[in-house]
Amino acid sequence: MLAIIDYQMGNLRSVQKGFEKVGHQATITSDPEVLRKADKIVLPGVGAFEDAIAELRRRHLVEPIRELIQQGKPFLGICLGLQLLFDVGYEGGSHEGLGILRGTVQRFEVPAEFKVPHMGWNRANVLRRPPVLKGLPDDTYFYFVHSYYVVPDDPQVIATETDYSGNFCSMIWRDNLFATQFHPEKSQADGLRLLQNFAEL
Repeated sequence: MLAIIDYQMGNLRSVQKGFEKVGHQATITSDPEVLRKADKIVLPGVGAFEDAIAELRRRHLVEPIRELIQQGKPFLGICLGLQLLFDVGYEGGSHEGLGILRGTVQRFEVPAEFKVPHMGWNRANVLRRPPVLKGLPDDTYFYFVHSYYVVPDDPQVIATETDYSGNFCSMIWRDNLFATQFHPEKSQADGLRLLQNFAEL
């Protein structure tokens, strides 16, 4: 079973529909016991870091998420679901994240000609090729919507970088843990290929 974590943040149904389009059923749930029975876990999200981590705590999902990743189950974070994996987010103050990956989540500081949020199609340039990018070119375009980006302490976890007035980390990969700043579910055929690759790990 493939489970999508429901914590009332973002486009859960569009992620579920993305998996369905490539032939894989996905269950939306906030029940820790259902998550523990799942073969693969997805943490999507759109919105504010502070609200998201508070909602994960309120639903008693923080420890199950940490346990599942530690157990080696394939785990995919999307957008805010990437950012929450890190130590600290600086959106509206300083807020403690899940602490699964060392590093911070910072706001874009870019010249005036660059809009924030960074929105639209941009390349993900592959530095290390994770299995979820199987069959995709090294400079595939994906769809982004975000004002903050992750800064990992360990550059070895960076799988792709994207240029927006300078390079930022647009995907991480460590063992069974994959997470993207872009939205594969909004990225047409190439994004669906990524979801399919994850579902078939």
